[in-house]
Amino acid sequence: METTRSRGWRMAQKQRNKSRDVHTALLRFRREKNWKHLYLRSEKLLRAAQLGMEYPRKTRRQLAHQGMEELLSN
Repeated sequence: METTRSRGWRMAQKQRNKSRDVHTALLRFRREKNWKHLYLRSEKLLRAAQLGMEYPRKTRRQLAHQGMEELLSN
């Protein structure tokens, strides 16, 4: 018996197996790596930790104040 696989058959298969394609799309669309394109603060914090950067940047005054608080709390 010969099976005819026409355009209609291919479209039906695609519709039937659509749920399998979700996982490949997740692999294709990776997170943004460019710092300028990161929008959420949580994303920037994670990316800064990966890059070894200090974010948010703190001034010397803020660092001194934070150091004094740590000394006084001990």
